[in-house]
Amino acid sequence: MASNYNRRSGSSVSRRSVSSERQASSRASRQTRPSSRDVYVSRTVGDIQRQQRRELRQQQKRGIPDKLIAVLIVLALFLVGAVALYVAPIAKVNNISIKGAEHLTYQEMVALAQVPSDTTLMRVDAAQIEENCLRDAWIKKVEVNRVFPDTLELVVTERDIAATVAVPTGTSNVTRVWAISSDGIWLMPIPDKESEAAASVSQQIYVDAESVLQIVDVPYGTAPEIGASCTDSNVNNALSIVSGMTTDLAKSVVRVSATDAESTILTLDNGVEIAFGAAENIREKERVCLALLEEYEGTVAYINVRTVTNPTWRSLA
Repeated sequence: MASNYNRRSGSSVSRRSVSSERQASSRASRQTRPSSRDVYVSRTVGDIQRQQRRELRQQQKRGIPDKLIAVLIVLALFLVGAVALYVAPIAKVNNISIKGAEHLTYQEMVALAQVPSDTTLMRVDAAQIEENCLRDAWIKKVEVNRVFPDTLELVVTERDIAATVAVPTGTSNVTRVWAISSDGIWLMPIPDKESEAAASVSQQIYVDAESVLQIVDVPYGTAPEIGASCTDSNVNNALSIVSGMTTDLAKSVVRVSATDAESTILTLDNGVEIAFGAAENIREKERVCLALLEEYEGTVAYINVRTVTNPTWRSLA
């Protein structure tokens, strides 16, 4: 009896174990097998690409704040560095270099520029220095350059002397010689060479004054002022005549008598006088003068072209 019970019991346990395994396998099979209720979603290549682009844009948007922060940090560091350089006492101006100034001395230019003693190349006020320099009639243009480590360079463009003008003073027979530029600006009264004032001005002024046109016989009442434009019609007429000439005749004119416009007389370096008159028909008058000088070379002493259509001349003999 005992033996049969044990066999039945073992067989029953084995069958139950196999049954359990089958049930577990069936459940697993049902879980992995798709149900009729499962939904399949199809995706095209275009859908995938659009999704990828959306994800890329989102990543880029997330990256913008980081880049912006980095840029702001760099800018802040740059500004801090610039401010530090500006206020720091480095690159102090120890030398001032002057280029292009011939009619103003180095000392005059330095005094004119008024560069503060404590200025640096970083803090130099170039606009103010330029304004200071342009107050002098000689200076037409100035360029302010920083030359590291410690030099401030001033490149000057000066006005040239077009003529000297003998201006009557309070005493009827006494004149004072003034320099005037080609653009009609009164430059300065020229001190007498033997005077004390002559030692303090550029000697180039005297070199130029001896080689340029001389305007004489200016009527009393002409009132030049340094840096001002010439308003005297007689002086302006004389300048217009010479500047309007286009041939070598202009180089031959050494003196102009400017009593009045109609009576303006040119004197050439060979002594010939030309009654030129007003600064009108300049090229035609010039052509007539050249023709007469060539035809009567060495004999003509006087030419009158005030009325260019009816010129006259006079010979030495």
